[in-house]
Amino acid sequence: MKEQLEQILKAGLGEIEGAPDLRALDDVRVKFLGKTGALTQILRGMKDVAPEERREVGSLANSVREQIETAISQKLADLENAKLLADMEKEKVDITEPSKGVKRGALHPLSRFNNKFMEICVEMGFTVIQGPEVETDYYNFEALNVPKNHPARDMQDSFYITDNILMRTQTSNMQIRAMEKLKPPFKVVCPGRVYRNDSDSSHSPIFNQFEALVVDENVGLKDLMMMIKEILRRLYGENIKSRVRPSYFPFTEPSIEIDATCQMCHGKGCNLCKGTGFSEFFAAGVVNPKVLEMSGIDSKKYSGFAFGPGIDRSVMVTNKIPNIKYLFRNDLRFLKQMK
Repeated sequence: MKEQLEQILKAGLGEIEGAPDLRALDDVRVKFLGKTGALTQILRGMKDVAPEERREVGSLANSVREQIETAISQKLADLENAKLLADMEKEKVDITEPSKGVKRGALHPLSRFNNKFMEICVEMGFTVIQGPEVETDYYNFEALNVPKNHPARDMQDSFYITDNILMRTQTSNMQIRAMEKLKPPFKVVCPGRVYRNDSDSSHSPIFNQFEALVVDENVGLKDLMMMIKEILRRLYGENIKSRVRPSYFPFTEPSIEIDATCQMCHGKGCNLCKGTGFSEFFAAGVVNPKVLEMSGIDSKKYSGFAFGPGIDRSVMVTNKIPNIKYLFRNDLRFLKQMK
């Protein structure tokens, strides 16, 4: 019987090791440990073993059972792990493989120009401020030295909500708010949308402005021109040229407009610049002392200058866009070209 137990152990361990899958392993278990299994049959014959040998044979039989059960448990774990790895391999997704058909977006040309101009201003020490687009008559006109009978108040030029409330026609409203709150010296830039009742190929009822303001002691037109030239250089490079034309704004004195090399034709002359090689870029001037006084700033001690580019027109010229309305239509064909 001892020899039979040893043979069962050897055969059992061999078949367990060679079991290719879970089903085969279960067949081995039944074959050796089942109710009619080889080891069970041996144990049923224990009554025929001599009494003095029963203890030794019983102990050996238990040892054989334990070794076979341990081997089965180990093989079961190995087969289950192998099955799990095989399933995982089948379901594996290569996350390093690039996606197909996904197209990258890009910033709108207005956003690109706004970001670039704002970055230049911040580098030059300006603080970016925001303000309301729905404004009072006082901040939009009166505090900027635009009296009640000024032509800019004509209903054909401005979008009025009530007699005293309108959509702001310029971001200069934030200059007044800044001068009321800040103590000189300071430099602020006010980007934002403005609204005027005007529409053609180069004008839109809604457009974007940047309004920059510097208030300090002994600043004037010379400082303004130096700053504008530096901004133009950073925007368009060393070869950019500019020229100055006299103009009129109620809130600055003197008032000027600055033209820069036309980016559509690069100074050669085209329909947009009317053959001059220059296109309008900045409106600027020295802040009117009356505006400083109305905002609570001593005009005898402090002076200031302000300037602002027409963002939309600059984007049009730089990107060779023939009509300003392309900037607001969200036409995918146009956006792909701008990308």
